Amino acid sequence: MLVVLAALVFFMFRNSRKRQKDQAALQAQMVAGAEVMTNFGMHGTILSIDEEANKVALEIAPGTVVQLHRQTIARVIEPTVAESEDAPVAEIGQDTAGVMNEPEFGQRVADADTDEEPKKGDA
Repeated sequence: MLVVLAALVFFMFRNSRKRQKDQAALQAQMVAGAEVMTNFGMHGTILSIDEEANKVALEIAPGTVVQLHRQTIARVIEPTVAESEDAPVAEIGQDTAGVMNEPEFGQRVADADTDEEPKKGDA
């Protein structure tokens, strides 16, 4: 019984230290100009951080600034690396060989070599 209790206490302290380390890393990444996401899913750019009042000025749209509590910032969004411009881009609806792909879901395909009437279940 005591071994189980000791293991439970050990894992509780370990998890709390891990959360504190993650929170410290997030606070270090939060600087003016960083793209962030809040706990409630709002994305924006940090304009300023007030350390004393624990507030962040977040620009969610051009000219729209909201004041949030600093702890509502869930994560800092890392910029994604764009694909190189040298890579060939396939046209929509065609694969790289230039042949039409399979039809989209719900899209009908006219078959030129059959003269069948539509079946009862066909719309």
